[in-house]
Amino acid sequence: MTTSTRGTAARRTTVPAVLVLEDGRTFRGRAYGAVGETFGEAVFNTGMTGYQETLTDPSYHRQVVVMTAPHIGNTGINDEDDESRKIWVAGYVVRDPARTPSNWRSRRSLDDELTAQGIVGISGIDTRALTRHLRERGAMRVGIFSGDALPDEAALLTRVQAAPQMTGADLSAEVATAETYVVPATGEKRFTVAALDLGIKGMTPQLMAERGIEVHVLPATATADEVYAIAPGGPDGVFLSNGPGDPATADLTVVREVLERGTPLFGICFGNQLLGRALGFGTYKLKYGHRGINQPVQDRTTGKVEVTAHNHGFAVDAPLDTVSDTPYGRAEVSHVCLNDNVVEGLRLLDRPAFSVQYHPEAAAGPHDAAYLFDRFVSLMEGQRA
Repeated sequence: MTTSTRGTAARRTTVPAVLVLEDGRTFRGRAYGAVGETFGEAVFNTGMTGYQETLTDPSYHRQVVVMTAPHIGNTGINDEDDESRKIWVAGYVVRDPARTPSNWRSRRSLDDELTAQGIVGISGIDTRALTRHLRERGAMRVGIFSGDALPDEAALLTRVQAAPQMTGADLSAEVATAETYVVPATGEKRFTVAALDLGIKGMTPQLMAERGIEVHVLPATATADEVYAIAPGGPDGVFLSNGPGDPATADLTVVREVLERGTPLFGICFGNQLLGRALGFGTYKLKYGHRGINQPVQDRTTGKVEVTAHNHGFAVDAPLDTVSDTPYGRAEVSHVCLNDNVVEGLRLLDRPAFSVQYHPEAAAGPHDAAYLFDRFVSLMEGQRA
C-alpha cells in the first residue's frame, strides 16, 4: 500500500524520511525514490548483485526489501533484466545509493526508476543494524514515511500496526497475468507445458523454451479444465510458479487434479509449498525467511551441494529423514538447506512430480540448479515413452 508524490532528484536527496517497525524501533534517513508513504512486511535480501531482478520479482509483492549490501544502484536500470512488467516491492531500503550509475547497458538511474513507478524508499540508515534486528525479532510490518512535515513517531507506529500482515494473505491473483499467453519453444518444439502463474518470473518460461518446451502461461485462477485444454490430449507437463503470500490460503484443486491424472509436475517456491500441502504436509512462516543468491542447498538424490537463489518466507513442514505416505503415493524430502535444515524440495516416488523451494532460474544468481529443468524434461520424456 503506497502513496507518493514526485520531486526532482536534487530534492529527494535531502527530503527527510523515517522507517518505523511494528515493534516501535525507528530509523531516520533520507527519501530514496518516490516521496510519500508505504506499508509492508520488512524483509532483508543478502544478494550483492541483481537488484533489478529483485525489484521486479512478483514474489516481493507487499514486502519492504532491505538490502544488506551497502552500495546499491551503481549499474543503474536497463531495459533487459526486468523479471516482470513492473517493480513489485512495497518499499526499498538502502544504506548508500550510487550517486551516478555506470554501466554500458544502463538507461536511467535506480532512483529515477523508483520515482517513476511510485516506489517509496529510504536511504542513509544503518541497514546492518536493521538486518540484525529483523534476524533477532523476525520479519514484521513496517512503514516508510517521507516528506517535509512528518507526524510524530507514535502516530506513525499506530498506522504501521494497523497494516495487514503477511500471514493469511492471498496475493497470487494480484500479481498473475490476467490472460493466457504463450512463450514458444526455441528451435524444435518437443513438449507443451501449462505454467500456472502464481507470480512467475520471466526467466522461467525462457529456460523451458530453450529446452524445446512451448509454455502456456495461465492465470493463477485457471481451472483444471483450462489447464488441460491447452493442447489435444492435455499438456505434457504442468508447472507451478513462484509467487507471494501465504500458501495456506491457496486453492489446491488444480494441483490435486494434476496429481490424480499423473501428469508430470514441477513446482518452484510457492509451487513447492502448494505441492507440499496437496500431499498432506503443513506450511509455516519462517522467522525471517531466505532471501538472497548465496544459499547452500543439498540435493539428497545426488549428494551434490548447490549455491542457490532464494526468496521465501514460508516453508513446508515435512519429515527430513523418512519416506512419507501420501494420497498420491510415497514422498520424500529431496533437497534441504544446509544453513538451517529447512525443506527445500520434495519428490513423489510413485508419480512424476517434484518441486524445489528455491529459484533454479536464478535471475540474478548462480546457475547451479539449472539441471532441474532438464529433470522436468526427463519426466515428460518418461511419461511419453
